[in-house]
Order: sequence, then structure tokens, then C-alpha cells
Amino acid sequence: MSETKKKEASLEIQLDDAVAQGTYANLMVVNHSESEILLDFVFVQPHAPRAKVSSRIVASPRQAKRFMQALQDSLARYEEVFGPIDRPVAVSGKNQGTNH
Repeated sequence: MSETKKKEASLEIQLDDAVAQGTYANLMVVNHSESEILLDFVFVQPHAPRAKVSSRIVASPRQAKRFMQALQDSLARYEEVFGPIDRPVAVSGKNQGTNH
């Protein structure tokens, strides 16, 4: 084995001002095909008969699984500090995907 150390690749991630502001969502709709997972983030206003997708993330199943693990790890650390998060009641709608 070589004595030289491999350098880890570094990645500079840029964040535009508009993206840095974030988008609020209180509903997520999850759909999938054989090769993609779709996450639609929606803001539902109280008493409004309709809502609009504000952001859509399309990811490979492998990346979606990594995202799920990272989110589970982050929520576990959150609950250690702030206490358990109540599990919300699932919202059922006309969409074919799973609403969360």
C-alpha cells in the first residue's frame, strides 16, 4: 500500500440569496417511479380550497435513502435537546402520492 495519503475531494457549495431565504412548507407529497423519488413541498393556507407546490426535489432512490438517514439522524439529535416531536395525523387527499 502506498505511503501517500489520498486527499479528500472538497466541494464548494454556493447558495444564492433567493434560495438562502428558504421556502416554507407544511405539507409534503412523495411520489416515485422506478428511477426517481419526487418530493413536492406545499404551503397549505388554513381554510383555502387549493394549494400550490412551492418546491420540487427530484432525487435518485439511493440519494433519497441517504437524505432520509440524514434527516432521521438530525431529528434524533433535535429530540435529545428539545424533547419528542408528536407524530402528526396523516393528511389524505386526491393525490396518488403519499401526503405528509
